[in-house]
Amino acid sequence: MNVQIEESWKEKLKGEFTKPYFLQVTTHLKTEKATGRTIYPPGQLIFNAFAKTPFDKVKVVILGQDPYHGPGQAMGLSFSVPDGVPPPPSLVNIYKELHDDIGMAIPKTGNLTKWAEQGVLLLNAVLTVRAGEAASHSKIGWMNFTDAVIKKISDEKEGVVFILWGRFAQEKQVLIDATKHHVLKSAHPSPLSAHNGFWNTKPFSRTNELLMKQGQSPIDWTI
Repeated sequence: MNVQIEESWKEKLKGEFTKPYFLQVTTHLKTEKATGRTIYPPGQLIFNAFAKTPFDKVKVVILGQDPYHGPGQAMGLSFSVPDGVPPPPSLVNIYKELHDDIGMAIPKTGNLTKWAEQGVLLLNAVLTVRAGEAASHSKIGWMNFTDAVIKKISDEKEGVVFILWGRFAQEKQVLIDATKHHVLKSAHPSPLSAHNGFWNTKPFSRTNELLMKQGQSPIDWTI
C-alpha cells in the first residue's frame, strides 16, 4: 500500500501498512466517504504531524486523543487549529499555563505548526473523526498505528520528552522506556479536568530544561 506519509516515517513504519488493522482503517474511511460522511481532518492532513516533524527531528511528543470534530478545526496536529479558527477550550488553557510558566503572551492563533517544525510531534492517538461525533473513529484501528509510532520513537531514539496530559495519554506510558526518555504527566487541560492538577505544572519550561541538559536546543514556545 502506497501511504502518503513523510518519507522518514514511511521507512520507519513500513511494516505497519500491510497489517490487517491498517487495511481495516483504510477500508473503513473509504466506506464512510462513499456513503457521504464528512471526515476530519481533510485527507491531505491526516498525516500532517508526521509531515511537519520527521522522525529524526522528534524531541518532544505531545499526545492528544482524537481530532476536533467541528468544521474547519482539525488539521492533523494535536490540540492545534488553523489560523482564523478560535482556539478551543483545552488550547485556551494550554496557553494560560504557557503564560504562567514562561510569561508568553496569549496568542491570537491556535495554529501550533511552529512547535511541530521545531521537533514537537503533535500526535493524536486517533487520526480521523466523523464530523460532529467525538471519538467516532476510536475503535477502527488507528490506535494500533499510533501505538506503533510511540513504540518506534521509544525504541530507536533517546532523551525524548513525552508530555502526557490526562488519563488517556498516561495509559500510553507502558509503550515508553522511561530509563532513556522523560515523561511529564499531569491532568488534562480540558476545562473539565484542568483543576485536577494541570495548573502550575510548568511542562514547557521543564521540557526545555530537560532538552538543554542533554545538549539539545530548547523549544521556542512562542506562537
